[in-house]
Amino acid sequence: MALRNVMLGQQITFILIPVMKGMCSVLAGGGGYSVSNIYLPCLHLVALNFPLSGDMRADFQCFRQAQLAGLTSTYRAFLSSHLQDLATVVRKTDRQHLPIVNLQGETLFNNWESIFDGNGGQFNIHVPIYSFDGRNVMTDSSWPQKIIWHGSTANGIRLVSNYCEAWHTADMGAMGQASPLNTGKLLDQKVYSCNNVFIVLCIENSFVSDPQGK
Repeated sequence: MALRNVMLGQQITFILIPVMKGMCSVLAGGGGYSVSNIYLPCLHLVALNFPLSGDMRADFQCFRQAQLAGLTSTYRAFLSSHLQDLATVVRKTDRQHLPIVNLQGETLFNNWESIFDGNGGQFNIHVPIYSFDGRNVMTDSSWPQKIIWHGSTANGIRLVSNYCEAWHTADMGAMGQASPLNTGKLLDQKVYSCNNVFIVLCIENSFVSDPQGK
């Protein structure tokens, strides 16, 4: 994104860089001028470090891998479950005004609610999705199938017939809703057997300026 400096007639380009406490650091510069960092709230969307079948403890894995990566915010699985629709995983007060960014601070979505507008969660496939250990899931061979589990409709509502028995089975006969990333959508509507091993995403589910209370 960019802001125009009216007085100097210069365009200031902003680059988003993530910092640990739920903020994105914005570096501003242009026309030979440097501007101090500006910190803006944002929510990060990050992949687990390995693919999983339909039998997963995804919320636990998201929490654990975020902690190991030094991220102090709470991360939840980008999945509908028997308890909650995907569209409501992010705290209500943070769904409209915080950009959704990757681990490098590049914007994937303008806000959480824009993912669930019925268009399948369209995003720019040239913006990478990174794992907690910094690999690009779109290109890294550790994820041979570039497909993400989600178990949801295009509006983020749980599909109880297609979410691998609430993500507790890898049985070949059970089915789960998932989205091939080459479609440029996070919520494309494809059905796969739960024995498949696919990408699982995690979302920072609320903005906390300082989760440790310091």
